[in-house]
Amino acid sequence: YCRVGKQSVLIMLEYNTALLQFKSQAEYNTFSNAVKRCCSQKEENSVFSQKTDEASATQYFQFYGCLSQQQNVMQDFVRTATYYRAIVQNYRDFTDKVVLDVGCGSGILSFFAAQAGARRVYAVEASSMAEYAELLVRSNNLSDKITVLTGKIEEMSLPENVDVVISEPMGYMLFNERMLESYLHSKKWLKSNGMMFPTYSDIHLAPFSDEQLYMEQYSRANFWYQEWFYGVNLSSLHSAAVDEYLQQPIVDTFDVRILMAQTVKYTINFMEATEEDLHRVEIPFVFQIMQSGLIHGLAFWFDVAFVGSVVTVWLSTAPTEPLTHWYQIRCLLQTPLFAKEGETLSGKVLLVANKQQSYDIQIVAMVDQTGFKSGNIIDLKNPFFR
Repeated sequence: YCRVGKQSVLIMLEYNTALLQFKSQAEYNTFSNAVKRCCSQKEENSVFSQKTDEASATQYFQFYGCLSQQQNVMQDFVRTATYYRAIVQNYRDFTDKVVLDVGCGSGILSFFAAQAGARRVYAVEASSMAEYAELLVRSNNLSDKITVLTGKIEEMSLPENVDVVISEPMGYMLFNERMLESYLHSKKWLKSNGMMFPTYSDIHLAPFSDEQLYMEQYSRANFWYQEWFYGVNLSSLHSAAVDEYLQQPIVDTFDVRILMAQTVKYTINFMEATEEDLHRVEIPFVFQIMQSGLIHGLAFWFDVAFVGSVVTVWLSTAPTEPLTHWYQIRCLLQTPLFAKEGETLSGKVLLVANKQQSYDIQIVAMVDQTGFKSGNIIDLKNPFFR
């Protein structure tokens, strides 16, 4: 709704419009304050607001409200071309269907759905990018097919249930930004026989050996080893600095020859998983070491599958595949572990969601034959872009 003049309000509900005219400024104020209270209460009680720090959410939506950031992900050819292929090649799943695009950004996936024959697409976006998406819809003469709805899916009310939910909810290491939960929340609008694109995801992990990377991170703390910095002794902070730098997940790519074992895979089926399933994710592992050497940490990447009635399409961020804007993630151990060929490395990765729209990651690892242990606490919200 919006104010018109001093004592009138224009209200729009889908295709219906009403102009309310009040007899006095006092009546208008009463109505306006009531609406504001309802909106405020709705936001405070929403699933999103309960799990998210307000400052983090503000920064998040400001970031994705920038055209430069939308351009960054749209120009990721692997990402955009794979989504296009998954949707358009599975045209049978979209023709004459109602589609929900969660976190639509510029609306590019909504346009793909319309091209695949969708009867109606609801494009939901909480950032100011919704205005640009609406402009693109109008300028492409698709207002009769695509409806842009501004807001969070957790606080949204749709006029009907949908046949297909589409989204690009993956962050670094799959889980960062916690948009996967919003994607799963959207299933409340999905028909019983509905589909989700993507349908499921595999996260892969493997131990790696990279002395140069470990020493790079360790050496970054040498600044704090100084005993005479403009007359100040900084060395008492050196230990804390080492811990902080080693706790940063490394965003880059690497040669697969540094991997010391076959990967372990953890699968999330978006059709079956709940939001609560992602609040605490535990991934146990047992690796058979293929070459002797120092284990400096664990490497992570993910794949997502779009399971359509015509074809299944995969989007992979593996180091053996063309590079994407997700790269790969590596998490260092506090202390490297030596293992011989044929020995086993066992342990677990525990991801615990936090209100900064990210995760605290605890890694525990042990070489079974020697009993030597190591681990680390990783702050996924604070990556180092190498």
